[in-house]
Amino acid sequence: MGADIKQLRIRIKSVDSTLHLTKAMGLVASSKIRKATESMNRGKEYANALAETVTNLTSYRECLKSPYMSSRTGDRICLVVIAGDRGLAGGYNANIFRYLREFPNADIIPIGKRAYERFSGKPLSAEHFSYADAKEISDKLCADFINDKYDKIGVLCTKYNSLMSQEAHMVWLLPLQKAEKESSVSAIFEPDEITVLNSVIPEYVAGMIIACVKESFASEVAARRVAMDSAGKNAQEMIDRLELEYNRARQGAITQEITEIVAGSGT
Repeated sequence: MGADIKQLRIRIKSVDSTLHLTKAMGLVASSKIRKATESMNRGKEYANALAETVTNLTSYRECLKSPYMSSRTGDRICLVVIAGDRGLAGGYNANIFRYLREFPNADIIPIGKRAYERFSGKPLSAEHFSYADAKEISDKLCADFINDKYDKIGVLCTKYNSLMSQEAHMVWLLPLQKAEKESSVSAIFEPDEITVLNSVIPEYVAGMIIACVKESFASEVAARRVAMDSAGKNAQEMIDRLELEYNRARQGAITQEITEIVAGSGT
């Protein structure tokens, strides 16, 4: 009986330590959510502006000659895979790697420490990812595509739906798709449309990559907060159950001692 009480006390202390850890990580995630979502929204605005410019340019017939618009039927794929810097974020990282199974032969450029641990490459933090990092990756991808190394280039990231919902998401960057409708923007491009398009694509790819990284990081922070809230509730329920068992065991031990004392005094 004494051994059981001791084991219960140890387990309560252990779960209580876990509860303090989950609360601390939840508070850290909560403090980052606002900044991360603001950064995500700015990234989306920038990417949307670039995408609108590129869409307008691809509506011109001359731009169909651009190497970035060459339609290829092969399966040589390069993916920028964005995962988290840390664990304890529910299914955030698992969802990315599960989606990646659909592309077993793709070349991978990892962003995020969890992706770097899984694949070789330059170690890049998703939280501290900069435009310079995005431009370096973009220049390499654009050069590889022009040199016919890959048929398709995309970004595997996480889409932020809400604080409670995030999902793995693929964004295809190259080749570009022709705009369905002709541009209604009246503009004159110097020296010509295709030259402007070819010069803006590396900036467009870099902008899309950094926007995806910012959205993925916001998703990671949100997923970690939800996971830590859930873990904290489970830990508290476990503590309550263990304390109930502990009190019952302690009460049983006291009752047994009293019974033994009473029985001894009557002899």
